[in-house]
Amino acid sequence: MHIFYTGNVQGVGFRYTVKTVATGFEVTGTVRNLADGRVELVAQGQKEELEAFRQGIREAGLEHFIAKEEARWNDATGQYRGFEIVS
Repeated sequence: MHIFYTGNVQGVGFRYTVKTVATGFEVTGTVRNLADGRVELVAQGQKEELEAFRQGIREAGLEHFIAKEEARWNDATGQYRGFEIVS
């Protein structure tokens, strides 16, 4: 799952909250700020788990910061060992 979040998503603890939410799910991946003001999330796991993780992010108090969510689904590469904030 590859998501770009647009809105008031930087400087509000967005990445930290996403990382915290990830601990409750069987997912691996990264979350990072982009220079254009968006946040990029890359997560791997079972589709049902990823959908629940995506909903968990919204329900963790981040929904009101998100103006737009662009999601793409790709095949997993298996390159991630945990879930991290990257720069």
